[in-house]
Amino acid sequence: MLLEISIRHFAIIENISLHFDNGMTVLTGETGAGKSIIIDAMNMMLGARANSDAVRHGAQKAEIEGLFDISHKASLKQLLVENGIDSSGELIIRREIHSNGRSVSRINGQMVNLSVLKEVGQQLVDIHGQHDQEELMKPSQHIVMLDQFGSKEFQEIKKNYQNLFDDYKELRKRVLLQKKNENDNKARIEMLAYQISEIESADLKTNEDELLQEERHRIMNHKKIADALAETYHQLDDDEFSSLSHIRSAMNEIDSIESYDSRYQEISKDIQESYYVLEDVTKRLSDIIDDLDYDPNRLLSIDSRLDVINTITRKYGGTVNDVLDYLINIQKEYQLLTVGDETMDDSEARLKKLEQSLLSAVKTLSQKRHDIAKTLEKNIKQELKDLYMEKAEFKVVFSESKFNRLGNENVTFYISTNPGESFKPLIKVASGGELSRLMLAIKTVFSKSLERTSIVFDEVDTGVSGRVAQAIAEKIHLISQHGQVLAISHLPQVIAKADHQFFIEKTSDNTSTVSTVRLLNTDERIEEIAKMLAGNDVTDTARAQAKELLNKK
Repeated sequence: MLLEISIRHFAIIENISLHFDNGMTVLTGETGAGKSIIIDAMNMMLGARANSDAVRHGAQKAEIEGLFDISHKASLKQLLVENGIDSSGELIIRREIHSNGRSVSRINGQMVNLSVLKEVGQQLVDIHGQHDQEELMKPSQHIVMLDQFGSKEFQEIKKNYQNLFDDYKELRKRVLLQKKNENDNKARIEMLAYQISEIESADLKTNEDELLQEERHRIMNHKKIADALAETYHQLDDDEFSSLSHIRSAMNEIDSIESYDSRYQEISKDIQESYYVLEDVTKRLSDIIDDLDYDPNRLLSIDSRLDVINTITRKYGGTVNDVLDYLINIQKEYQLLTVGDETMDDSEARLKKLEQSLLSAVKTLSQKRHDIAKTLEKNIKQELKDLYMEKAEFKVVFSESKFNRLGNENVTFYISTNPGESFKPLIKVASGGELSRLMLAIKTVFSKSLERTSIVFDEVDTGVSGRVAQAIAEKIHLISQHGQVLAISHLPQVIAKADHQFFIEKTSDNTSTVSTVRLLNTDERIEEIAKMLAGNDVTDTARAQAKELLNKK
């Protein structure tokens, strides 16, 4: 049950907070005052796609927060647990819509994505408006609506069928692909085997081409390298002239006076470090010169190896490393095509077995769905009778269809509004008023079977008046006996039936427009209902009629 909703900086709403109780609550006010905006905000809070246009002009973001009592909603608590969300007795949903289009959603303080928010929202509140009547006119939605009336047992049967259908569809796709590619795979396997053998026989090493090119470059420039190394060593530590010897003498001299001044100590330290670095360099140069050797045979060997490498890299990749990466990929593909796959006979046998299970499952699903349809027809006929459509007949018509995730049947709702008339699809028969009553009848039936305890009716009484309006009012109030109902209405009969009434009004100045809301007391309710009956010139007679309507409740 929705306990409270707070809305800030949403469209023309600056800051409002509504507290709700059990029973039936109505929102009233002039057209454009912001009644439907509250429903829009509630929709976004429950997972509808956010729109930055909803952010109030001049604000950085819109904020919507709802507090729900979920103490009696076991399935919702399980859903929260599965998503790692705290599932205590109360639930807080908070959604922020920023002016740049970004939105942030939280449930009990934990950030969630839109799909989780929507899944949770669907179990909390059922919002019914003109859009639902449009959906009712779409035959493709009728099977979805029928299935919602099914029991938990039916939902499990449907889920089992859908799992089998998904498995069958995936396996059939693989079998068809396996058949199509059987010859292609054979040729591909042969080509992969040849490529793997050719690359492996080359025995490539990581970075081998780069290392060989560097070595070849050194051999080709052997004389220049040897001369440069010898001259460098000569300058550092020659018998006749030794830079190291001079630096060592300088180091000893400065060392003898370093105690007289801290600056001498620093210079002494720097000379020492320089000396030891140059001494190490000299030793390394000596070792390199001793090992330096020119081997023309090694050059021939390198050129021969580079010829092999160049042949492979031209064929399979730009460098040795590219070829080695390619080798890893084709080895994986080769293994995938040759190891662990089912034979065609095995796959087709498994597909046949799965097909038999699917046929059995869809038969069970269809039988249960037909049983549900009979119950739904009976219940809706009774509800229509209560709404002064006592001559109307409602029928669920089944027809064959291709297999899909919903089964192998189409479902279409048919109606006959007068005796002697044949059944016809809703879209060809129902008027606006009849459609409103039919939708309300369906909602009444569903409210008794679904676990959702909060239902919102957004002007579902459009196109009706008189005794039909009174019947709709009684029907909405009856639904509120099974849970919480929030309704937007312009009909005095509906408003008078409510247990609580909020009044929304709009005020404007030269710079802004703001919607405000307040809970009406009994005298204020009488005055508002009287205005609906008599217009702005409220008479005592209109007040008396309004009081009588309220007393009937």
